[in-house]
Amino acid sequence: MAQELAEGVWLLELSVPVVGANAFLVDDGEVTLVDAGLPRRGLRRELRDAGYGPGAVDRALVTHYDVDHVGGLGDLPDLDAPVFVGERDAALLSGAYDPPLFHHKGAFHRLSRALVPIPAHLDVRPLEDGARVGGFTAYHTPGHNPGHTAYVHDDLGVGLLGDLAWERGGALTPPKWWDSYDTREIRRSIRRFARSVPSVEVLCMGHGTPIRAGGSEALSALASRV
Repeated sequence: MAQELAEGVWLLELSVPVVGANAFLVDDGEVTLVDAGLPRRGLRRELRDAGYGPGAVDRALVTHYDVDHVGGLGDLPDLDAPVFVGERDAALLSGAYDPPLFHHKGAFHRLSRALVPIPAHLDVRPLEDGARVGGFTAYHTPGHNPGHTAYVHDDLGVGLLGDLAWERGGALTPPKWWDSYDTREIRRSIRRFARSVPSVEVLCMGHGTPIRAGGSEALSALASRV
């Protein structure tokens, strides 16, 4: 069931232990869907629980191309809003970039791209590092994926991390090697992100429980460990 984490910031509970990823909804006068979970995980139901329908969504922000973050877009055939994705992952999902075949995640992406493509009718727009979309700033944070992008809403003090970090036991931890392209690059991205972003209170991760207070402190603690 959808949970309001802060005023206008909703957790859409699409994950279960081990399987799936969280999605989020931010309403600052415009309605932004951040990630979409796995296919057939109840995204439409979660939107309804939060008091919204697909027609209310003004834009979608995708942190990266993984099936558990984009698959649910296929459950919203009536979504009429642009979908923003980091440049390298936008090229990956469109087929303009072929990930390395002899890399564990590259091979998986080649397969998943064929099996769970982004619906053809969607207006997918690539985002460069530092781009502004509504109230959000996009931060290129590669490593987990080549085009992984985290988003920060400066006015609301909310960071949407995707898989830049996971939550485990109340703290942040980097994603594991088996689910990533380059763990060394993840660590660099974490340190750069923690230095660059303004103060945030709420942190929303794709995996684990969101941090509702002290987000900047949690980021700093993670950056000091990696």
